[in-house]
Amino acid sequence: MDRAIYILLGAPGAGKGTLAAIISKEVDLAHIASGDLFREALSKGTDLGVEAKKYMDKGELVPDQITINMILDRIARPDCDKGLLLDGFPRTLEQAKALDEALAKNGENVTKALLIDVSTEEVVRRLGGRWICRDCQTPYHEVTMRPKVEGTCDKCGGQLYQRDDDKESTVRSRLEVYTKQTKPLIDYYGKIDKLAKVNGEGESEEVAKRLLAVV
Repeated sequence: MDRAIYILLGAPGAGKGTLAAIISKEVDLAHIASGDLFREALSKGTDLGVEAKKYMDKGELVPDQITINMILDRIARPDCDKGLLLDGFPRTLEQAKALDEALAKNGENVTKALLIDVSTEEVVRRLGGRWICRDCQTPYHEVTMRPKVEGTCDKCGGQLYQRDDDKESTVRSRLEVYTKQTKPLIDYYGKIDKLAKVNGEGESEEVAKRLLAVV
């Protein structure tokens, strides 16, 4: 099967979800977010979902093979015939190698791993300034999307709060984990000439144009 298989890499706050949606629409690729796959498998009670739940209920990581099988099941659907964009998988070197082995059995391989490159300070600015309404969950930002009245939601008048995940110290810790986990993955795709690094700073439309130039 001759189709494009892209992987989207990037730190928390790099805008992967937004950019994946733009790119997949522009070039007719199926956008496959691993988080959505898990939610779907669990809600439908599929065999793989049931297997995954056993590990999740015990607070353990779902084995790579179960995740790989979920991905393979998903990319076998007709909407992936023209090509696909994987978002959130692989996360580790082991997952990348397992994916390559699984694809090779079908005579396929990864076309490109697209790395959205964003500096630590920019990620901290993006995530560290995010506030959310307690009542309607509308997001705001200290720099780019301030409410009319500080601490109050424009839409419903609810109180704004900052999630623990979005506090600067937590954001920096998350970035350290991401860097440690993902660097081997970046090196791996670089060595096999499959990595394309794209400047991820600026407006989403600008970054999407840079990515589309590579795709």
